[in-house]
Amino acid sequence: MDESNPWITLESRMVYENNWIGLTEHQVINPSGGRGIYGKVHFKNLAIGILPLDEDLNTWLVGQFRFPLGAYSWEIPEGGGPLHLDPLDSAKRELLEETGIVANQWHEIQRMHLSNSVSNELAIIYIARDLTMGEAEPEETEQLTVRKLHFEQAFGMVMNGDITDSMSVAAILKTNILIQQGHYS
Repeated sequence: MDESNPWITLESRMVYENNWIGLTEHQVINPSGGRGIYGKVHFKNLAIGILPLDEDLNTWLVGQFRFPLGAYSWEIPEGGGPLHLDPLDSAKRELLEETGIVANQWHEIQRMHLSNSVSNELAIIYIARDLTMGEAEPEETEQLTVRKLHFEQAFGMVMNGDITDSMSVAAILKTNILIQQGHYS
């Protein structure tokens, strides 16, 4: 199997950039030899997701209106982490900001690319255990609803299509397998 890059880049130009993303347009020759363009979104942060899980297998979801979707979304606590910082430090900050929860045990369960046909965004997902409750400290751009529910309900929301956020779906499905294997009880 040949895993080398079949794309030839003729020219690249940045067409948009802000503090979070950059959009580059590439003039290319595609794998079949045709000329074309390819847009790539470069993310300037890691995507960080956290599934808090208490001793009774309760978890916490965050609800918010997502501007790009034009719709309300239920998700695990998540946000961005600067590339130069330890992702775990970003996870701890996001969990505290969005839910007020501090966790003493952390387990990385997944690394994934969120939309690898158009972006290079890397997500890192953790399970947070041994939880202490505090006050949420949301950012000014966040209008959040925090909901505590049993993990089985969150799993049901994924299976019913009520949770569609990719990091949340991956975290909940993977955690369900880990629970079935006896890793969390």
